[in-house]
Amino acid sequence: MAGINLVKGQKIDLTKGNAGLSNVIVGLGWDPAEPARGFFGAKKQANIDCDASALLLSEDGKLTKKGNLIFFSNKQSPCNSVIHSGDNLTGEGDGDDEQITVNLSAVPADVHKIVVVVNIYDAVNRKQDFGMIKSAYIRVMNAAGNNELIKFNLSDNYTGFTALICGELYRNGGEWKFAAIGEGSHAAHISQLAERYI
Repeated sequence: MAGINLVKGQKIDLTKGNAGLSNVIVGLGWDPAEPARGFFGAKKQANIDCDASALLLSEDGKLTKKGNLIFFSNKQSPCNSVIHSGDNLTGEGDGDDEQITVNLSAVPADVHKIVVVVNIYDAVNRKQDFGMIKSAYIRVMNAAGNNELIKFNLSDNYTGFTALICGELYRNGGEWKFAAIGEGSHAAHISQLAERYI
């Protein structure tokens, strides 16, 4: 069953109307764009290694603990409520390239928002940006049965950007919502992107 397709800036309730929803999978996917065709055929380009990360933020939007930055070298939050599936180096193949599992009912009370971002590994040295990526998306699935709840296709032109703030799960009263953001950033590394939340 296909989920609801969101547009940039749209917000939607996740848990309201989904009784018992506690474990969700945030899936991110992308494909390398077709290489430019030169005089002697297609130019070979290096694999683009996109890395998904999650930042667990306080109510005032701050990253208060180093361990609340979840990425390929810190795959699990200290509270075990957010777990990264591991690094996909190429983005080739169908389906999600990387996944982050979130146990909404176990997220600590001091975490108000979980921001999901993607950046290109070693983007500056490799001279790569999100203009070289196509078919990027973020989606949220119910971990029980893998039913897709929502999907947001990142279809803007992100040429020149080396990171994308894709979307965020956030508390609203006793419920969890999702906001489709789709904002580009020039941060060359996840640590640089995280600095804006410190």
